[in-house]
Amino acid sequence: MADAKQPQLIHNVYFTLKDGTPENTQGLIAACDKYLSGHPGVVYYAAGPLVPDLARPVNVRDFHVGLSVVFENKQAHDDYQIAPRHLQFIEENKPTWAQVRVFDTYAWA
Repeated sequence: MADAKQPQLIHNVYFTLKDGTPENTQGLIAACDKYLSGHPGVVYYAAGPLVPDLARPVNVRDFHVGLSVVFENKQAHDDYQIAPRHLQFIEENKPTWAQVRVFDTYAWA
């Protein structure tokens, strides 16, 4: 019999700011903490700045803030996408973004 357990969904987002000052970077991290943490179905949440001293040839360095949210399953992710706090985060912060890249992957933990 096949395992019916649903995989976790890992939602990684990389924000490049129009003005990537340390103050603006910290402001976006604070907004992530305020609006994107603590949603139902979240297994893990973290937001933080680019690590400045990791500059190997394989390191991608064209962003200011990284966000990682692990959801218990795809439904939790889908609910998060339409949650009022998530939508408010986008509305308030989108004008500051030059680029946003999203990488979603499944994980069977």
